[in-house]
Amino acid sequence: MTELQKYRRLVLGLLLASLTALAVCGYLYLRDQVPDSILVEEGEETPVIFRTSLGALIQEEAVEAGSRGTSDIPREQLHISGSGSSSAAEQIRCSLLGILPLKTVEVESTERKSVYAGGSPVGIYLKTDGILVIGTGEVEGADGQIHEPAEHMVQTGDYIVAANGCPLEDKEELVECINDSQGQELSLEVVRNGSLVEVPVLPVQASDLSYKAGIWVRSDAQGVGTLTYVDEEGNFGALGHGISDVDTSTLLSLGQGRLYEADVVSVTKGESGKPGELAGIIHYRDSSILGDIAENKSTGIYGKTEHTEEMTAGELYEVAYKQEVEPGPAVILSCADGTVKEYEIEIESIDLNKKEVNKGMVIRVTDPALLKLTGGIVQGMSGSPILQNGRLVGAVTHVFVQDSSKGYAIFAEDMLEEG
Repeated sequence: MTELQKYRRLVLGLLLASLTALAVCGYLYLRDQVPDSILVEEGEETPVIFRTSLGALIQEEAVEAGSRGTSDIPREQLHISGSGSSSAAEQIRCSLLGILPLKTVEVESTERKSVYAGGSPVGIYLKTDGILVIGTGEVEGADGQIHEPAEHMVQTGDYIVAANGCPLEDKEELVECINDSQGQELSLEVVRNGSLVEVPVLPVQASDLSYKAGIWVRSDAQGVGTLTYVDEEGNFGALGHGISDVDTSTLLSLGQGRLYEADVVSVTKGESGKPGELAGIIHYRDSSILGDIAENKSTGIYGKTEHTEEMTAGELYEVAYKQEVEPGPAVILSCADGTVKEYEIEIESIDLNKKEVNKGMVIRVTDPALLKLTGGIVQGMSGSPILQNGRLVGAVTHVFVQDSSKGYAIFAEDMLEEG
């Protein structure tokens, strides 16, 4: 075999290997786009999962309840269980062009929910469950030396809950406890990765003669976001993402929290590489409390309000299931100019099986008025409801730093499921 023939065989082998790898990657990508399960309304016809261009590649076959094979009942006659229909779909089998199996999707029937869409700004105050450690630092001692009393003792992300057996509520109590130690060793109880551990810390006398442990902590957080929905029982959801610590990027462990009335007072327009912001003022008075925050989850903050009439002044909307959301025109409800208004957007892409739940959709602001006012999506708009075809389909969660007209959104179904 000549050198030329060997070279040709090598090139051919590399080409075949590349095509095979490309095909495998394409198959895995398509498989990853198929959700493990979907929710449908009781009595609904078996839904089409993929309304996007993927529908041309992924073939869907409804499976009759109790059947091991593909149902021979026409798809349009196959309904989800419980509506009086004699036939019921429990699974949808997805395959690539009807040839290569991709995934079997579990179908769960449920009663469709309806909620009042928000869009108004809300003030958020949250106290952590314990005192969050965000780092340790040096202390200049009264002896003129530099000390690091907490180094390798506490860790970033720890929650300090007690000292010498005494429960601690906030950072002020921790500071007082450390100073009262007069340099005696403290036994700190901390929650670390879900487990309670005890760590010793020996405070030192600082140059100002107080005693310090060199621990940077935080015990609360506050800010302005957007209300997403309130249901008829007064349960609310907001933000579309959880509240995380700015230094550790970890989801804050909620001790207690409240929702307050807030007003937008100014707008900083977003630019490429520089996110804008809705600056608001929070009314921290008892008469302005809207409700209690009960949960801080990755999908948003949730709680209960006693002011149902005030927070349900908007229209009641059915909540869309994921597979009902379509690429194309939609609107968001925002209070960017001080009053809740509809602004036009485009849903550019949909990912039904996104690993990051807050990024199920990519949206783009198309409304000239909102683009002129904010440049698109800005901080403070997180939680702004997204409406399409007369239903609540999602909420704004993130802005693209390099293009403020675009951002991510979460499916409303995911928020309602969590909340």
